[in-house]
Amino acid sequence: MTEPRIENPAIPSDLAATPENPTEVSALTTCVENLDLPRIDRHIFLCADQTKPKCCSTEAGLEAWDYLKRRLKELQLDRTTEDRPTCIFRTKANCLRVCMQGPILVVYPDGVWYRAATPPVIERIVREHLLGGRVVEEYAFLRHPLTGEIEPSESNIASPVENTEIPIVQSATPSQS
Repeated sequence: MTEPRIENPAIPSDLAATPENPTEVSALTTCVENLDLPRIDRHIFLCADQTKPKCCSTEAGLEAWDYLKRRLKELQLDRTTEDRPTCIFRTKANCLRVCMQGPILVVYPDGVWYRAATPPVIERIVREHLLGGRVVEEYAFLRHPLTGEIEPSESNIASPVENTEIPIVQSATPSQS
C-alpha cells in the first residue's frame, strides 16, 4: 500500500516530500540555501506590474522593478559576500493596496513605506536607507517596524473578556445528494 503524500501548504505539491522519496525535500532545501533565504536581513516589496494599475502606470512600476533588481545585483546586496553575511531580498507585489502616489515600496523588517519609488528615489533608498541606515524622509509616509515584540501601552492592551463565546462559522458546502 502506498503511503499518502505529506501535505504542507507552504511547499508546492511538486516539491512536497513523499515517504518513499524524501529527496524532494533536499531539493527544496538546496533552493532555500541557493537563495540565501536564512541570511535575509531585509525584504523589499515593490508594487509593480499591477493587474489593474492604480498607484502608477504599468510602465512606471516595471521600470522601478527593473531598476531595483539591477541595483541590488550590481551592488551585490542580493546575496551574501565574504564582507557581508546577510542579503536583501526583493519581491514584486501585484498591489500593496496604497493606490496613490506610486510605485509604493516597503522595506521590512524596518516597516518603512515609501511613495513615488521611481528609479531616482529607489537609488536614494538604496544608498541612504539600505546602505546608510537613514530613512529617506521626504518619500517615507509610514514607519511600522516588525520588531517581533509589542511594547505594552494603554492603546494596545485588550481588556479581558469573560464568558464570551465566539460563534463558529461554517463554510457553505454543496449538499451531497
